[in-house]
Amino acid sequence: MNAKPDAAASEHAWEASVSSWVDGEADIRAEELDTPYGRQLWDTYHLIGDVMRSPDLAIRPSDRFYARVSSALDAEPAIVAPSPLVRRHVWRNGLSGLAVAAAVASVVWMARPFFFAPDASPSAVPIMAQADEPDAADPELADYMAAHQSMAGAGAVRQVSYDGMEAR
Repeated sequence: MNAKPDAAASEHAWEASVSSWVDGEADIRAEELDTPYGRQLWDTYHLIGDVMRSPDLAIRPSDRFYARVSSALDAEPAIVAPSPLVRRHVWRNGLSGLAVAAAVASVVWMARPFFFAPDASPSAVPIMAQADEPDAADPELADYMAAHQSMAGAGAVRQVSYDGMEAR
């Protein structure tokens, strides 16, 4: 029962090895070409290669041949099968609507603190925070800050002059 597939597989493998020999991809084993089938296969592969390299060697089919092929194609029945209907599943449309609703709900949930102010009234009057004035009289700190100002870069923190602060 397995004889046919094994024979077909070995024949296909053998033809593949002949093809690789003709292409120069493998070493030729002459003992495998000593059979009549091997010699015919070798000659056929070389003929195919010669025709592919030189179209002058190819035999142009006659108009009668083209007419026979055309009539054979016309005589074949056309396979007309209805195209499969693209059915949209109801659950797919429902899930897309659910996804849109979830997206809108998440945006509303995240934006809620910005649009809806709390109704609670403040319990006390806000008091302005006060900080101690820095000691502007320390010349070592001023020299240090001036020397390292170039390393700070153009960040959000910048050095300011305290000359106006002393006038207060």
